[in-house]
Amino acid sequence: MSKYILLFVMGVVSISCTSGNSTNNEVKPENQQSDWQVMFNGENLDGWIPKIQHHETGDNYAETFRVKDGIIEVNYDDYNEGFDDRYGHLFYEKPFSSFHMTWEYRFTDQWLEDAASYTYRNSGVMFHSQAPNSILKEQDWPISVEWQMLAEEKEGVPRPTGNMCSPGTDVFFEGEKDPRHCINSTSPTFQWDEWVRADLIVYGDSLVIHMVNGDTVLRYTKPQIGGGTATRFDPNIKVDGTPLKSGYIGLQSEGQGVLFRDLRIKEL
Repeated sequence: MSKYILLFVMGVVSISCTSGNSTNNEVKPENQQSDWQVMFNGENLDGWIPKIQHHETGDNYAETFRVKDGIIEVNYDDYNEGFDDRYGHLFYEKPFSSFHMTWEYRFTDQWLEDAASYTYRNSGVMFHSQAPNSILKEQDWPISVEWQMLAEEKEGVPRPTGNMCSPGTDVFFEGEKDPRHCINSTSPTFQWDEWVRADLIVYGDSLVIHMVNGDTVLRYTKPQIGGGTATRFDPNIKVDGTPLKSGYIGLQSEGQGVLFRDLRIKEL
């Protein structure tokens, strides 16, 4: 009799375990999709790829991008020959399509005076970018869309952050394709040494949302290849009118020192 009881109990346990696994399998993908991924380990640049103008992909010239105290720094201490149009980007190793990315940034007091004047207290995060290994050595900006980061330049003069800029791309704003290279957001102006929380929400080639310190400051749609600004690119890459459904994410360096921390992303 005990033998049959034991078999019955084992059968119940087996059914319970199977049911539990089935429930977990149904819930687990949703949990995985809602999980934030840490993009930066706080110790080194593993998982990131530099591309700086005049240099080959992977060459982190003069340690432009470096890690200190758990922060990614854009630093020009070793630029002994000046900036010389070394527009650079540090790309995350994999592309994304629909995602929510969040990070914090602030500027430093370091700016190279031979850089273009507009780069003062100016940087950004590129997304839906061409792959870093497809960017030519002398190409200035990747074909991409930018979450532009700005801070006050002149006291009392508004200079919003969280704007959109479009090197080699176009977007639709308020229902129409907008000819402007940059579209200003509705954010307030921040001081250069103030940490700012940025959020970027992207749904493939449909809706893009920029947020600053938790507030939505800009919305636009239909990112696609087109427009100007980017130069010396491979013409086979720039096929105007092509929807930008996915691409790489890159942290910008263009003559202004800047700090990045708490970089996280989740796929939508």
